[in-house]
Amino acid sequence: MKSVIIYSTKHGTTKKVAEMISQMAKEKPELINLKKVKDINLDDYDSIIIGGSIHAGNVQTRIKRFCHDHMLELSTKPLGLFLSCMEEDKAQEQFDNAYPESLRKAAVSTKLTGGEILLDKMNFLERYIVKKVGKMTETVSNIKEDKVKELVNEMGLT
Repeated sequence: MKSVIIYSTKHGTTKKVAEMISQMAKEKPELINLKKVKDINLDDYDSIIIGGSIHAGNVQTRIKRFCHDHMLELSTKPLGLFLSCMEEDKAQEQFDNAYPESLRKAAVSTKLTGGEILLDKMNFLERYIVKKVGKMTETVSNIKEDKVKELVNEMGLT
């Protein structure tokens, strides 16, 4: 079974989660970063995992556009959806806003995989906002490995 993980990342956390999924999988899925690859033939894959991250309350536009443009194809194959986000109290709402309801319902697995605040990868304005609004003064990692494992298992990649 040929699988693919399609993701978009801003500071690298979603890429890290995608790589974790790949490492845990028995047969390694192909990794595709939507920043680098625009044209993807989904017919080449038996199962698909899509991942994005939340910044200022929204998922990357690339993820939203990809889901919208491939809605029919995505709903006909085993689908996994994950979202990297730090705010646990808003995570489900952000997940629901990130992915269309029809895809969430069609998905075999949907996971909130935690997130990271990587101050060293942020620009000045992002660091300022995180420090002032979020009261964060250092890099924080809260990737939920148990949720990543659940996604791998539910997608049948073990």
